[in-house]
Amino acid sequence: MAYLWWLPVHKPTVARDYPEIASEGILRITTEYDQAGYYVDGDTIADFQYELAQAIANLSGLEVQIILEMNLQQSFGLLQQQQADIIARNIPVMSESKESYLFTDPIVFNRQILIQRTAEANQGISPIRNQLELAQKTIYIPKESPVAIRLQNLALEIGDTIHIEEEELYSSEQLIIMVARGEIDYAVTDFRTALTLHNHFPKIDIDTDVSFTQLQSWYYAKTLPSCSTAPTPG
Repeated sequence: MAYLWWLPVHKPTVARDYPEIASEGILRITTEYDQAGYYVDGDTIADFQYELAQAIANLSGLEVQIILEMNLQQSFGLLQQQQADIIARNIPVMSESKESYLFTDPIVFNRQILIQRTAEANQGISPIRNQLELAQKTIYIPKESPVAIRLQNLALEIGDTIHIEEEELYSSEQLIIMVARGEIDYAVTDFRTALTLHNHFPKIDIDTDVSFTQLQSWYYAKTLPSCSTAPTPG
């Protein structure tokens, strides 16, 4: 069964690998509260990340504790401090991240897209369709998001500067809302999150890709190598 914890409840004094997790009987998963991953609808807890955590709990017999953390940087901090075992969020697998973290098998295919306003919601200004038009634009992403690497590479590809603002306080979902409200002009987030919010915020345009289709997995620490052979939903 999966349970909700708003804050970490435990700081291990020894390195946790799957045998230690199995011995304790508790797997700690940190995720964000949003409509693409985990949210409360009346008396029901949903959605994708929670349902997958439930499947892991049922398959493994472990108690799964959900730690809600909106800040991506803080989520990585929980992993590094062994206060969480897994990060369950829509994060692309980047080659640079493999130096510091391990990954589950790919869970979904996704891609990164530009969040901007429609022409009707932006004083008639047409949305960007050519990535060359991102030159000198300021794009917001969550702090520590691997998407920063993609944007840096894209700047090299177009031969101009893309100003990247890493937000410490706001998640991808919150940045989408800020674009819709006109508080910022551009953000980059994954397509699944954007599509989930598009019906609620029709002023946003989600039709411009900034990456190819990517594999997305859950992240876990290199202190947990045995997790690659742990029971997972198939």
